[in-house]
Amino acid sequence: MQFGWLTLSLSPSGDEDAARIDQQIEQVCYAEELGFSDVWLTEHYFTGESVYNDAVVFAAALAMRTERIRIGFAVVQMPFHHPIRLATQLALLDNLSKGRIDVGVGKGTVYNEYEFVGHGLRSDDSRERMDEAVDIMQRAWTEAPLKYDGKFHSIEIPELRPRPVQQPGPPLWRSVISPGSFEECGRLGIPILTARLGVEKIKDRWNTYEAGLRAGGHDEATHNRLMKQIALWRNVYVADSDAQAEDEICQLLLDTREHMMHVREAHNPDDFEIDPNMLNPWTDPAISDADALPYTLETGCLYGSPARVKEQVAELRDVGVQHLLCQTGFGDMNQEQNLASMRRFGEQVMPAFSD
Repeated sequence: MQFGWLTLSLSPSGDEDAARIDQQIEQVCYAEELGFSDVWLTEHYFTGESVYNDAVVFAAALAMRTERIRIGFAVVQMPFHHPIRLATQLALLDNLSKGRIDVGVGKGTVYNEYEFVGHGLRSDDSRERMDEAVDIMQRAWTEAPLKYDGKFHSIEIPELRPRPVQQPGPPLWRSVISPGSFEECGRLGIPILTARLGVEKIKDRWNTYEAGLRAGGHDEATHNRLMKQIALWRNVYVADSDAQAEDEICQLLLDTREHMMHVREAHNPDDFEIDPNMLNPWTDPAISDADALPYTLETGCLYGSPARVKEQVAELRDVGVQHLLCQTGFGDMNQEQNLASMRRFGEQVMPAFSD
């Protein structure tokens, strides 16, 4: 199996931001030392989540401090970025990292409308903005000169420099959850990230993606590579005992949910309503903590002693998961807790699944 590391960091106050950013760098360096193959950065703004906020700039710092670990984005919120500026930044980052960049792209948060408002936008046209921005970015990496007249951008450039190390550009990933999205990405040969899937649904989703790959006519090498790359995201917390791990992760998750609900209620504009189709028991404010917590523990978490977590990882492996993204920090977990959990996972769980 391949193990990635993902951060959705939360700084509880502005006074702690600088220290928390330094801690993030330390965590990534430790992830590389422990043998994680890839690190994934989330992107949020204004309320302490993703404390570095600008994932692309932060990734440049990581590229200078690491040597082997791949650096990915889960995901870049495309409407918040000018596509030529982003294409240039990612091409430079690919050069700085010697070709270690993976770029998850998305249309932006479906819950935090205040992030759109903060960028002078609303989310109504976010899908169109993303599609146009992705098209411009990919063409900028491969076409010279480039002239583009779109709905949101009118662009003419002689050439984008520097060119990315990876050709025709850094791999573009999508975050998916529905069966239709799995099939579509398979057909198009797009690598995928997914989360909040119970074990019982994983095999069906993987089969759906594989059916899409077959329908897309991809060669066997591409087929095998993309199946192995499917990345499943889980919260991971390893303590000395099962009881300790359960007590501590439950409190951390409840604190995280309280923050999440508070900032949305406080900052989302009055005319914004979350699409009910996008809600689940964890994200739905109408669901009590007592009902939300068991749902997220079952569908999104691996926790316990090293022996128990080993069993949970084996269960995922046995239904087809070959690439597990481990979010080891959630809420405002302190640095000592995070590094200790990472150490237990890296030293006592990961070696059991080495190729």
